[in-house]
Amino acid sequence: MKKLLLSLALLCALAISFTSCRETKEKTIIVEDKTEGALERAGKAVDEAVEETKEAGEAIEKAAEEIGDDN
Repeated sequence: MKKLLLSLALLCALAISFTSCRETKEKTIIVEDKTEGALERAGKAVDEAVEETKEAGEAIEKAAEEIGDDN
C-alpha cells in the first residue's frame, strides 16, 4: 500500500511537471482610481506656489529694469 501511494504521488508530480503553462487570451484591465490623495494635493499646491513666486520674481525684475539704476 505504501508503494502504491508513493507511486501515485510520483505519477501526479510527473503529470504536473509536464503540463505547460499557457497564457490565456483574457486581458486584465486595470482601473485607476481618479481621486487624489493628500500627497498629490499638497504637491499641486506647492507647484502652484512655486509658479506664483516665479511670476512675482519676474515682475519685480521687469519693474526694476524699467526704473533703471539710481547711481
